[in-house]
Amino acid sequence: MMDVAARAELSPSTVSLYFRKPDAVSPSASRSIAQAIEALSYVPNLMAGGLAAASSRAVSIIVPSVRNAFFAETVATMQAELGKERLQVMLGHTEYSEREEENLVRMALSWAPAAVVLTGLSHTNATRKLLRDSNVPVVEIWELGSEPIDMAVGFHHEQVGQAAANHLIQRGRKRLVFLGARMQEDRRAAFRAEGFLETARNAGGIVADVIQHPAPSNAAVGAMLLAETVRKFPDVDGIACSNDHIALGVIFECQRLGITIPQRLSVVGFGDLSFSAACNPALTTIRPPGDLIGTEAARLIIENTSGGSVNKQHVIDTRFTLLQRQSS
Repeated sequence: MMDVAARAELSPSTVSLYFRKPDAVSPSASRSIAQAIEALSYVPNLMAGGLAAASSRAVSIIVPSVRNAFFAETVATMQAELGKERLQVMLGHTEYSEREEENLVRMALSWAPAAVVLTGLSHTNATRKLLRDSNVPVVEIWELGSEPIDMAVGFHHEQVGQAAANHLIQRGRKRLVFLGARMQEDRRAAFRAEGFLETARNAGGIVADVIQHPAPSNAAVGAMLLAETVRKFPDVDGIACSNDHIALGVIFECQRLGITIPQRLSVVGFGDLSFSAACNPALTTIRPPGDLIGTEAARLIIENTSGGSVNKQHVIDTRFTLLQRQSS
């Protein structure tokens, strides 16, 4: 950094400020520093900066699965927003294992992160104690419900299930089934199923059940679940799925069996994935605001690491949107 400052003919403190808060440096100074960095092929030593500041510029983000498209939008948005403040992302995934999440939290804390982001509100007791004792800002995303460790941004998954059930009931459907995958590990999908069942059973004159499969979600699992549903409940006329992958498999299997959608069977998904509006029929689904969750989580982290005033709202309800399309 001293070499960069000398080449740019600026003070080391100005160069340091450029890396921490680039907007606080004048445009002319920023250009000089950028030219010096390029000429010297300089890479900041974040570990050295972390030793000086007692924390690094890294934010640990832990999601259930990097293969799950649901979390990609949130992570991409967070990385873009945090990057504006020179905060770097460390990404880990748990495969829906709370024990693996605990291991990843231990690893993250050993790097003195600026903040830790977890998915959901369910963690091991050891994870909770580690984070509370660390005094590191913690944001739990994608779920609201119980008391968060520190801050939370997301929505109530029971309400998603309620919205799906109400949508089907309002369309005159009386024999409802919720189809889900991996719900023994994916507690948010299980909460959606609980909200669905509760709403259906409180409606009067409605029969509802849940059928699930232990494997990860994909269209093939959705097709298997629909086939099992038709065998068990041949009078089924309304289906809600734990996600759009399952719903896509339901649509494929209905086409194979000659079941018309929505005339014979209405289908509702969750996620609003890229294919949802393009499949035939277009899928009615519930869209979680993954981009808004990422934006709000990043904002809370920046406020808590910038040394400025902190927003006192530690729980942010982003809600969700039901998108009615042809499948219902």
